[in-house]
This record gives sequence, C-alpha cells and structure tokens, in this order.
Amino acid sequence: MPNIGVPGLIIILIIALIVFGPSKLPQLGRAVGQTLKEFKNSTKGIVDDVTEEFKLEENTDAKKK
Repeated sequence: MPNIGVPGLIIILIIALIVFGPSKLPQLGRAVGQTLKEFKNSTKGIVDDVTEEFKLEENTDAKKK
C-alpha cells in the first residue's frame, strides 16, 4: 500500500462508518478479516507446493550427477 498514513486511515474509517453505518461495520470487519485469512492460507499452500517441487527437482538433479 502506498503510504496511507494515520490521517488517510481515519478518513477511510469515517467514510466506511457513514456508508455502512455503525451496526454493519463490525460485520464488515469480520468479513474482511476472514477473507484475508483465507487468502493468506491459500497463498501459503501454494508457496509450500512450489517449494516442495523445487526440493524434489533439486534432489533428482543431485542424483543425476
């Protein structure tokens, strides 16, 4: 994220409060948090798979030599 800073974050929160209202804001925050958690878990799985493939490839290359 390009340097939002505290004032920019406060403005974003005020706009979100006005648009969604105080009753929907906690639900929105929870939904964003769950989405970020799922995204993090899926990217971690992909990185682990790619890392494992590279390790297998290194092992087969070492056996050929």
